[in-house]
Amino acid sequence: MKKKTVFILLVLMISIMFVTCQHVDSLAQAAARNDILDPDTANMISISARAFGAAAEQATPEQEYFIGRAVAANILSNYKIWNGSQELTDYLNLICAAIVINSPQPNLFSGYHVAILDSNEVNAFATSGGHIFVTRGLINVSKTEDALAGVIAHEVAHIQLRHGVKAIKNNRVTEAILLTATTAVGNALGMNVEELSDVFNESVGEIVQTMVGSGYSKEQEYEADIAAMYLMALAGYQPSGLLDMLREIDAVHIGSSGFGKTHPAPKQRIYFAEKALNRFEIADNRLERQNRFNDALKLGLAEK
Repeated sequence: MKKKTVFILLVLMISIMFVTCQHVDSLAQAAARNDILDPDTANMISISARAFGAAAEQATPEQEYFIGRAVAANILSNYKIWNGSQELTDYLNLICAAIVINSPQPNLFSGYHVAILDSNEVNAFATSGGHIFVTRGLINVSKTEDALAGVIAHEVAHIQLRHGVKAIKNNRVTEAILLTATTAVGNALGMNVEELSDVFNESVGEIVQTMVGSGYSKEQEYEADIAAMYLMALAGYQPSGLLDMLREIDAVHIGSSGFGKTHPAPKQRIYFAEKALNRFEIADNRLERQNRFNDALKLGLAEK
């Protein structure tokens, strides 16, 4: 009973961080439908989540998209898109679609989109606008579709947990960026259009520095891992695929660049993910996807 209570609290804490109470309800009820939680537990989570009341005012989907688009432009000033195979890019987007359609937030202002970065770095990024970037290097260390799904689900979790927008630290920046940048708003905040533009750029810069420079906090990475495992389970993927990917990353000794620079050590993440793994009972059908994965990886990605 004690373990069940701890589990309920863990799910509740993760769920509260999704965008709205409706999304919390959706996550709990979807977990019940897929036999991850029993109906009584799912209802308890939903009721408890609603009891927290309305969250603080947040950016609209449109605003999050435009912030994310600017962040994506900054990332693409340092990385190039790999266009070696449209089929492989489509394959990653199909995996993403399977994850998000079963998630509490299946729709964004401009949807979710996966692109491959032409880099041997082992890394991945996601913006609040739904842009998900995965490097060739990261795909090259993948052994199964479920491992790739783990990467994509982790990035989707960052989006749905709003970690990118939460990287905006300056209160003045937060106030301005969450309002529509019009002259009227500028006057209300005591800023002209040029100042609002500076504030926007500062916000984007803070997000990019967090994503590409310092990385999210350890707590946010652990949150994204656990949420990713729930999203994978809801989509029928093996949550252990995330651990498989973390073990592969650990084996390549990435050091202090790329993934190693912006993420906690894989061993730390594996430790916490393993503790949550026994909460899932998903039929193991990975072999049914292996041929599809093998065919996808024959598309020239390993070129250096």
